[in-house]
Amino acid sequence: MRTHLTRNRVAKGAAAAALGLAVAFGGLGAPAYAADPATLSAVILGVGATETQRIVTWYSSADTTQSVQLAPAASVVGGEFPASAQTFAALGSANIATSGGYNRHATITGLAEHTAYSYRVGSEGNWSPAYTFKTQDFEGDYDFLFYGDPQIGASGNVAKDQAGWTDTLDVSLAANPDAELLVSGGDQVETANTESQWNAFLASDKLRQYPWVATIGNHDVGGKAYEQHLFTPNTDRSGAYYANGTPSSNTSGGNYWYIYKDTLFIDLNSNSYATSQGGGGDAAHVKYVTDTIKQHGAEAKWTVLVYHHSIYSAAAHAKDSDNKVRRVDFPTTFSELGVDLVLQGHDHVYTRSYLIKNGAKANAAEQPGAEEVFAGPGGVLYVTSNSASGSKYYDITTPDNSGTSGAGNGADPLKPENYWYNSVQNQEHVRSYIKVGVRSDKLVVENVRSGTCAAPNASVEGGSWCDNTTAGQPVGSVVDKVTVRPYHGDSQDIQVAVPTAAPGEFGWTIDGHNGLVDLGTAVETEGEYFAAAGKINPIKVSDSRRSLSPWSISASVGDFVDADKKFSGSYLGWGPYLATAGAGAKAGTSVASGYDDDGKGLSISRGLGYAEQGHARGSAVLGADLDLKIPGEVEKGNYRTTLTITALSS
Repeated sequence: MRTHLTRNRVAKGAAAAALGLAVAFGGLGAPAYAADPATLSAVILGVGATETQRIVTWYSSADTTQSVQLAPAASVVGGEFPASAQTFAALGSANIATSGGYNRHATITGLAEHTAYSYRVGSEGNWSPAYTFKTQDFEGDYDFLFYGDPQIGASGNVAKDQAGWTDTLDVSLAANPDAELLVSGGDQVETANTESQWNAFLASDKLRQYPWVATIGNHDVGGKAYEQHLFTPNTDRSGAYYANGTPSSNTSGGNYWYIYKDTLFIDLNSNSYATSQGGGGDAAHVKYVTDTIKQHGAEAKWTVLVYHHSIYSAAAHAKDSDNKVRRVDFPTTFSELGVDLVLQGHDHVYTRSYLIKNGAKANAAEQPGAEEVFAGPGGVLYVTSNSASGSKYYDITTPDNSGTSGAGNGADPLKPENYWYNSVQNQEHVRSYIKVGVRSDKLVVENVRSGTCAAPNASVEGGSWCDNTTAGQPVGSVVDKVTVRPYHGDSQDIQVAVPTAAPGEFGWTIDGHNGLVDLGTAVETEGEYFAAAGKINPIKVSDSRRSLSPWSISASVGDFVDADKKFSGSYLGWGPYLATAGAGAKAGTSVASGYDDDGKGLSISRGLGYAEQGHARGSAVLGADLDLKIPGEVEKGNYRTTLTITALSS
């Protein structure tokens, strides 16, 4: 009698799936849904509280129940979302009268890294088009892009501003397709509640593919449209963070924070700066930043602040009284709390500060335009971004004699045409954006052109003119670049990067030569049955998975067959054993020949070996003694069957 081995690997998930496919469906068709009458518009993808979340905000013409539907992009075929798509319920309320309709937002949670997702908003029977975004590694290096003041409508030509803004998004993301956040410097639009300007700002599908990190500018704050369009995570809408102290008024406000990878971002409504107007003023922001860093700073390696009003700029707003007040109120706290980078807008000019400590230049010897700086204790870099749309530029102004620290706007002793606090000042009347590379032990900050000036004194966006140094500089060329090295204290920090662990593998092989298991010629016993014995070819099981999940190996045989003659595989029994211990393996239970107990023998699946959850990683060799007893009435022949082996593991 002869038998041989074949293998059959089945994961538990696959087995469950097969079981699922066996479920019979009834004859009912898909339920019919009444069409939702709502018109859906202004969809924008926003940042969430962590890298595993996104917030989607949109407008609806009707006050109906709506949601976001999400599925892995690979599972969306022909625009059809699978039955397994997730649904996230939306919240919202009526818009102000000038906006009309209703606003909705929903938070997507539980995102996996390295995954492309498709999503749509609305309700059954009335979905928006599908949009796609992708997640990347949830640890390690990443890039984000910072955009100053699109301020759509500021030039007086909304279509022109929209074109410039759309082009900057296209250019910056073509150059940086793996950028993970699009961070706002504020002033999305020129007039707070003018929806035509918001529509122009939101026109690019890039804002549905990459998360927008909203910031309130002085042109956004005067109405509710900002809050209607841009819902933000962890937002404190207390009166202290509204310019007039009244969240229910027709103004936008609030401070918020989130953690993305190893960075704590804090976003402030810098429009609320004077308690005389009713809000909490700068003191409230100082407390908010202090409390947030104390509560969450240890969860991140970097701290980045974002707010609209630049306190270290060089153009029309450099000498504004409110900015002079902020220049006194903020820097010492930021230094003491270990803030690394402050990103600002408002002044429509590019500036990069020296490292600032407690409201003064941290190192008097730091040179203008240095390509690398080392932040001693309390050193903070402040950056102002120029216009991302080209809707408006402000020319650089001249320092005065008001001092070279604190609120002063005096000249830099090392470069008198600059303000004392600025390492670099630049106004080319050309659109640009800022790229920030967050690395394990440095920040790399670059100001990059997203527009061009064809020739000296040529007209550019907004009716301005570019200068001799700008002419001929291509899109994508770098205006300024600096690497910031953080301060690590008086002791020595030690860092090591741990890569993603290999998932490991589970499997089995025939240990050695996979030859025919020949049980030889059966011996007649007591005139009642024929007996034969042997051993299976040993099975080597290997498990290197970090999950230490349970596994089992089982096997069964079919009928023994010789041409048109056969007898049942139930007459084969076995006694499993461990030939070599390892991987937490244990031998299965012995199974008698069905001839002995009228049982099923190996005609049904029987366990050869197994390991429990939490077992050691490694390998084991499983064997089994075979015991075959054949009824005496079976006809003479040379019979063969197949031992089918199945591996199960979660």
